[in-house]
Amino acid sequence: MNGLTFDIAHLLAGSLVLVSFMMLYQDRLFALINVFALHAVVLALSVAWQAYIQDAHHLYITAAIALVFKAIVIPVGLHRIIQRLGIHRDIETAVGIGPTMLAGIGLVTLSMVLMLRVTPEADPLAREDLAFALSIILLGLLVMVTRRNAVSQVVGFMSLENGLVLAATGAKGMPLVVEISVAFSILIAFIVIGVFLFRIRERFDSVDIGALDDYRGERR
Repeated sequence: MNGLTFDIAHLLAGSLVLVSFMMLYQDRLFALINVFALHAVVLALSVAWQAYIQDAHHLYITAAIALVFKAIVIPVGLHRIIQRLGIHRDIETAVGIGPTMLAGIGLVTLSMVLMLRVTPEADPLAREDLAFALSIILLGLLVMVTRRNAVSQVVGFMSLENGLVLAATGAKGMPLVVEISVAFSILIAFIVIGVFLFRIRERFDSVDIGALDDYRGERR
């Protein structure tokens, strides 16, 4: 593998981490969803590049699935859900943006140190892609933990799954049947989440997770 091929793979994987930080920074739902769509586009490019350098043609299908479902179908669906439910467009956070970004930097550092130490014998590209993938997973979890709005937590979950896809493709890919089943699982989960959001909005007149906590407290 020549240096340019290696550098492009790292540029795309590193760009995914950067876009994950952009999601942490957003405080409006529409902007967060748009950044998630960008995250999916970069993931599709990264997977397509892995398909090229590994000569694994089935990974092009994975890239197409990421592009169609995650960059187009899911963001458009979330935009429509927000408009139909009349959800408040600002995102309430459990922690301020500054501490959240610092926590994100700490998680990325931890990911790099951990993965590079526990995989010293692995292929250099695979081990560094795994380090980037773990960073994306942890940043997705951080989005879920620090956001009170249910829609933003859905976006965090989807970005976390992008990290899992990057890890699988960087480690010489997944079987095609697994990729297709994952795509359908994501679509079904999105439909269920949509129904769940409508039910929360109908019951509590809000999709703020804090409303659920208040409701549990009242019942006690």
